[in-house]
Amino acid sequence: MKPTQALHDLGQSLWLDNITRDILDNGTLRRYVDELSVTGLTSNPTIFDEAIGGGSAYDNGIREKTRAGLSGEALFIELALEDLRRAADVFRPIWDRTQGTDGWVSMEVSPLLSADTAATIASALHIHKLADRPNLYVKIPGTPEGVPAIEAAIFAGVPVNVTLLFSREHYLAVADAYMTALERRVAAGLDPRVSSVASVFVSRWDRAVAETAPPELKNRLGIAIAKRTYRAHCELLDTKRWRDLAAAGAQKQRMLWASTGVKDPHAPADLYVSAFAAPETIDTMPEKTLLAFAAGGKVGEVMPPDGGDAEQVLERFAAAGIDVAALATKLQVEGAQSFVKSWAELMHIIEEKGSELAAS
Repeated sequence: MKPTQALHDLGQSLWLDNITRDILDNGTLRRYVDELSVTGLTSNPTIFDEAIGGGSAYDNGIREKTRAGLSGEALFIELALEDLRRAADVFRPIWDRTQGTDGWVSMEVSPLLSADTAATIASALHIHKLADRPNLYVKIPGTPEGVPAIEAAIFAGVPVNVTLLFSREHYLAVADAYMTALERRVAAGLDPRVSSVASVFVSRWDRAVAETAPPELKNRLGIAIAKRTYRAHCELLDTKRWRDLAAAGAQKQRMLWASTGVKDPHAPADLYVSAFAAPETIDTMPEKTLLAFAAGGKVGEVMPPDGGDAEQVLERFAAAGIDVAALATKLQVEGAQSFVKSWAELMHIIEEKGSELAAS
């Protein structure tokens, strides 16, 4: 049995952290579904920046849309949604079969809006309407400004993939926003079945402390943070507040492990994937990580609901002078900034290509 199938059988969803027009056109995505148990995918501005700038697959689309008068963000949203609608259709049978639990794709709001709650809400509603697919998440960052936008979008019935979470505290803030939105829907007589996932970023923790952590703690911080967050998630599902929502028909906000590609060239490719085997969660993997895990990965022990050794490991990091609370804030800010950079590069590429291709 392939390791990917073993994870799937354990109850974890495997999603691809990538989308390009090439993998849609040449059947690669379909093959990943059929052969590697992939049941969804995620995207972000960096992925689209690399996909559009790295080849000619999007040139015809850019030419046609530029000639039609589109430019900048509006042109990009059309390009991205063309791909994501196709991907959503590939996963639609899975979405139907699992009654909306699995089979999702994701489209991010502009990272330029991360500090503007009202504009983020408007963008989420706009993307959701344009996408016209029930299995497309709108990605909203779980920043302080993003949390009220997440609540508003969920209340409006927009499925949300909350991104850029780096700690237990980040997660609990967005989980509260999710539940508050569902409680408001119940009070208003609306269906509480509005799906959401909470994406916790992992590998950036270990890259951030690679030069300062003691050698015996190398590549252990991201896993410890994830275990601590998973414990909080399991405890939340055991509260009366959540049980009341579940009784009203609400679906739980699933945990999604993101940034699972290793940054350390000396670490095994399946370091994080093997550590995050947990039923009813999602692991979204870069293509390289997915293929490496499928070829020779091993499914580790199931992640313990009580967090296992997370707190002991985190105490050792604290003793080494690493302030994880401050670092979580720093990583979230840097993550948002990296998406802004990719967005700016993406807009520049589209402008340059649009001008050249429209004139050809």
